Amino acid sequence: MNLRLPTYFLSHGGGPWPYMDGPFRRHFDKLEASLLEMRAELGDRPKAVLVISGHWEERGFAISSGARPGMVYDYSGFPQHLYHITYGAPGSPELAKRVQSLLIAGGIDATLDPTRGFDHGTFSLMKPLYPEADIPVVQLSVDISYDPARHLALGRALAPLRDEGVLIIGSGLSYHNLTEIRGTSGHEPSRRFDAWLQEVLVRGPIEVRSARLIDWETAPAARAAHPREDHLIPLMAVVGAAEDEAGATVYHQNDFMGGITASSFRFGAPPGTDAPQL
Repeated sequence: MNLRLPTYFLSHGGGPWPYMDGPFRRHFDKLEASLLEMRAELGDRPKAVLVISGHWEERGFAISSGARPGMVYDYSGFPQHLYHITYGAPGSPELAKRVQSLLIAGGIDATLDPTRGFDHGTFSLMKPLYPEADIPVVQLSVDISYDPARHLALGRALAPLRDEGVLIIGSGLSYHNLTEIRGTSGHEPSRRFDAWLQEVLVRGPIEVRSARLIDWETAPAARAAHPREDHLIPLMAVVGAAEDEAGATVYHQNDFMGGITASSFRFGAPPGTDAPQL
């Protein structure tokens, strides 16, 4: 029986959507349903959550280490009250130090940041997943180099956390071209790039998955889907943390924001199930 937690790459949606009402909020109904299903398949709640957020970029890697993180309102154009929302989960200085020690042991430098708050790459997912806000959450930045191999190595170093009750989430979007997302020109590139992700992450042979991710820029419509790969690179980390385990699609829709194809993925079997024989 599998007790190890899987890892997830989650498309986190737009801005502070879980705190909104009205037509804009309805764009995220399918995403929210997938998050509720994810909580159900995880069963007993994790001891803590580590979020690798595409909204936190550093030269190198940084780890939020404050006991009571604040908020980072990293979006624009929303009603004023959405710049006063809070997600009140505690941080975990202990987990932050554990993450740092694992990375250093893996030859990866990492610094602790006691002032970093939750950005919307984190609270947009955690609010629907765990609205009680009583599970410790630690954030980990991406390296602004966006080097896929470096982020795969990051994930490999973090893998022991999965046996310690820590849920590892890579937060981004499978398609992130903001200038095209509201028109029709993003429909076909998002579909083509998503089809490539499905082939590589779910249907293709696991033994070549990491190599194909390193070479992601050769994928169909790669740069049309990700002019900057800040929202894709967290995927590399969660794949690295489950490098020899099967991938599955846990969210998929082809009408996101009126016609964009978007997906989320799980790597490894849910706890309490038998891991598939590969």
